[in-house]
Amino acid sequence: MRVNDLFVKLLGFRSITPDDAGSLDFIREYLPEYEAVWKNEGGVKNLFLYRRFGDGVHLMFAGHVDVVPPGEGWLSDPFVPVIKEGIVTARGAQDMKSGVAACVQALKDTKDFDGTLSLLLTSDEEGDGKFGTQIMLEHLKSIGMLPEYAIVAEPTCDRVFGDSIKIGRRGSVNGTIELTGRQGHAAYPEKSLNPIHQIANILPQIAGIDLDEGDSHFAPSKFVVTDIRAGMEVTNVTPGKLKMMFNVRNSTKTSTEDIERVIKRVFEGMEYSLSLSQSAKPFLTDPKSLVVRKLSRAIESVCAIKPEYSTAGGTSDARFLAQFGVPCVEFGVINDTIHAPNEHTGLDEVEKLYTVFCQTIKNFEELS
Repeated sequence: MRVNDLFVKLLGFRSITPDDAGSLDFIREYLPEYEAVWKNEGGVKNLFLYRRFGDGVHLMFAGHVDVVPPGEGWLSDPFVPVIKEGIVTARGAQDMKSGVAACVQALKDTKDFDGTLSLLLTSDEEGDGKFGTQIMLEHLKSIGMLPEYAIVAEPTCDRVFGDSIKIGRRGSVNGTIELTGRQGHAAYPEKSLNPIHQIANILPQIAGIDLDEGDSHFAPSKFVVTDIRAGMEVTNVTPGKLKMMFNVRNSTKTSTEDIERVIKRVFEGMEYSLSLSQSAKPFLTDPKSLVVRKLSRAIESVCAIKPEYSTAGGTSDARFLAQFGVPCVEFGVINDTIHAPNEHTGLDEVEKLYTVFCQTIKNFEELS
């Protein structure tokens, strides 16, 4: 089977989070030379495959087989791949069965390596990830099998295949502020304390502001208001409480403590409560790291383009690898239709991605 045959085969699995729909069993059978470790919990399947060729470096590829629900607006069955003029349309075409196919085929076709090659796949990346990649990483740590380097095959390219790899990700902090006032009659505003009026005066000090100046790798951490609600949907009663929800995609320069200090300053003198939760922590892999250099060299060789290093976008399972101290980088096909109806990617991109991964594995055989 060639890489694009494998790609189309994987697209046919209706693997909506957290159901792998049998795709992980298929991949396990497709790589019989590799030892398998399963870690299944909470209705989620996690598969780790490894092959020890020698005593050298342990390089791991990682990804997910689950996809988001297809939604409406499709011109064809989202789980029956349609190929037209070299373009494949199906749910997961970009995010990320293209990447899974490329790394699986690269591992299958590698016959010699001075070290260990492995693959970690989960069926819970598009969900909350509670029982996904991090569960397997905890197990690998307990048995001394954490990799030295990792490549996550998420879609990363912007306009042209090969133009971007991710060497880090911003974190994500979710927050809720509940502002307490005093309910009253709209005709007697002086007898009440309207939290809408309170927040209206200070909103420009917080909504959309930059919490840091960013740096050469990260954009500034921005305070983004996502929801404000108060009142009883009547015109003659002023509300007694207001709830505001927000999100901060934070760089390594802004922490939850920094966010809390800003809110304390802005809301000084008001009665409020604050809850903050960090669903993902920011991380940055050193651009001089071996995995960044080896992958970049492979991309330049295959695509004749020097990739830019990016930390933009949402979160991925690379954040868990970073938490376990594993230098990781992300690289995959062009990202422009993920999660959208009629998600699609080019067969030529998948072929090139496979070739890049094969070349990266060869590059790890070199000392520098």
